Amino acid sequence: MLEALKEEVCEGNLELPRHGLVTWTSGNLSARDPQTGLVVIKPSGLRYERMTPEDMVVVDLDGKIVEGKRGPSSDTASHLYVYRRREDVGSVVHTHSTYATAWAATGRSIPCCLTAMADEFGGPVPCGGYAAIGTEEIGVQIVENIGHSPAILLAKHGVFTIGPTIEKAVQAAVMVEDVARTVAIAKGIGEVAELPAADIEANYDRYTHRYGTAAASRGVSHG
Repeated sequence: MLEALKEEVCEGNLELPRHGLVTWTSGNLSARDPQTGLVVIKPSGLRYERMTPEDMVVVDLDGKIVEGKRGPSSDTASHLYVYRRREDVGSVVHTHSTYATAWAATGRSIPCCLTAMADEFGGPVPCGGYAAIGTEEIGVQIVENIGHSPAILLAKHGVFTIGPTIEKAVQAAVMVEDVARTVAIAKGIGEVAELPAADIEANYDRYTHRYGTAAASRGVSHG
């Protein structure tokens, strides 16, 4: 069942240690099949280097295991809560990446003081409240606090990202760690001021609608 998606979810999970976003068995990635609505997710407690597509677990949106020899991730209930309330979300990623999780430990959002943040997140990376692992409470915090950002910090816990595809959700996880590190270093150098709202909006609009096209840079056109 969903063999192709199992391969994609396994590969997506393996991207997380490649980018230094998880250690040992921490973190997880899931994806929703648009045809059936079923979700494929990383199994609980399995080290990444031992992971194969056959280890992935298929669950329905109510949390019933449809297929899989292992137990699904302890964050499954939270992933499913997001999928039930955000039809635009095709993949959810959870990491404990070092710098972003350090921000989460403080319970503070990452201020939008870089154009790269305005591009990717459209503003600060928000921080939701503390929530118990293994329940829907994390999903509630995600849905209530993430806004239009593809990433959110969970206080005292770590990072969750969402996207229409596995690639976009992983991209957000990579980018949030990158900006978290840069802003943490910047704050050690001196005062950090947020970008003005108009500049955040302009950068987000350019990145969302024109990045990757001939119109990405002003004054450039075909012919």
